[in-house]
Amino acid sequence: MTETDSLLLWVVGGALILAAVLMTAIVWRGRRIPGEHVFRASRWSRGNHLFPTQVMIAPDSVVHYTPQWLGRREQSIHLAHVSSVEVDTNLFFANVVIETSGGSEPVRCYGHRKRDAVEMKRLINQYQSEYYGPNRQAKHV
Repeated sequence: MTETDSLLLWVVGGALILAAVLMTAIVWRGRRIPGEHVFRASRWSRGNHLFPTQVMIAPDSVVHYTPQWLGRREQSIHLAHVSSVEVDTNLFFANVVIETSGGSEPVRCYGHRKRDAVEMKRLINQYQSEYYGPNRQAKHV
């Protein structure tokens, strides 16, 4: 084995190790966040190739979570501040826009499966109905 072959072997080995580390980081950063109702965007959609956006819907809030290379971007909205939910279905995926009553920018989630987008809207409406339902005084005083 010549010196050139040995150097080439080290370079290729190093590149494979680096690729494996990057793939592990991408998979680790894009893992599912904990929660019962978590909806993850498809990696095939716009802006979600490396780190897909996730939306968690809980009985009291909606959390929009986007992992990044360093850190994450997380936006939480209490259900009392959600004013409307818009589902825009396209050929392959659906986009969800959650408007708030607080005057801030709406939460825009791109690339969810159509059934997930419809389920997100249904859950938000259900939890809001429970929050503002007839037993509101007894629950939320």
